[in-house]
Amino acid sequence: MRHRIVFLDRDTLAPHVAVRRPAFDHDWIEYERTAADQVAERLADATIAITNKVPMLADALAGAPSLSMIAVAATGTDMIDKAACATRGIIVSNIRGYARSSVPEHTFALILALSRAVVPYHDDVRDGAWQRSGLFCHFGPRIADLAGCRLGIIGEGVIGRAVADIGRGFGMEPVFAAHKGRDDMGELYTPFETVLETSDVITLHCPLTPETRSMIAMPEFRRMLRRPLLINTARGGLVDETDLVRALDDGLIAGAGFDVLTAEPPPDDHPLLALLGRPNFILTPHVAWASDGAMQTLADQLIDNIEAFAAGRPVNLVVDG
Repeated sequence: MRHRIVFLDRDTLAPHVAVRRPAFDHDWIEYERTAADQVAERLADATIAITNKVPMLADALAGAPSLSMIAVAATGTDMIDKAACATRGIIVSNIRGYARSSVPEHTFALILALSRAVVPYHDDVRDGAWQRSGLFCHFGPRIADLAGCRLGIIGEGVIGRAVADIGRGFGMEPVFAAHKGRDDMGELYTPFETVLETSDVITLHCPLTPETRSMIAMPEFRRMLRRPLLINTARGGLVDETDLVRALDDGLIAGAGFDVLTAEPPPDDHPLLALLGRPNFILTPHVAWASDGAMQTLADQLIDNIEAFAAGRPVNLVVDG
């Protein structure tokens, strides 16, 4: 069988990342980007689709009668209609473990930048405040050490565990939160509410699901008794963004570092863009995953997944068609 492989959004990987061609008979078609209303047309004759962020919904899948596999070029699969794929016998695979260094390192870049007030101090030097001070040391925002702090981790997968390892290296006490609403996960987990109440830093590393959407909102912010830093390098939608603004306004948290939003790229009126001038908020453009090494690992695993499917031994299955 000659496969027709369609990559819907090649621009979601940096141009310098090499995406090798599968080692079997195939046609390869790639598009820089694909709008939702172009999916069905572009997949009309496809047997394998590659998508990173292009939604694969029931209507579009109905227009792709030959489609037998969706290879997701990412870990998150919330943009895939999994029920429709199962009904149509379409296998869905994703990428796993590729950012086990990149995301934890970015997480701590945000934690350190906020706790050490790196950005506002840099801005003070740029604006001449140190030069005008007349002192060897210019005092501005308060600086906090990480040693001795409790690191609350929501999400106990590969990335969450790597974050815990880095935290221990800084002398932090990592604790893993039990899933919200669960009290049966055993002694290795700390109750969700206790993590909120006792952590100095809270960092999110869980998938976006109906159960985790808006898992952090005003009721949760009000339980954060230690005014922690809140870090989200996982998925937009885990935190209610309007409530995050209120939490910062009301001093319920000491600061926030986000790499993900509910709308990407954000519209000009996105509520978190209004926070960019604040010294205790950092927003990066969904690049925690995007080290050169991580992207190449992703690209290689993507083709590995496709080759395994073509050989009749599919791996990394999200939906087993």
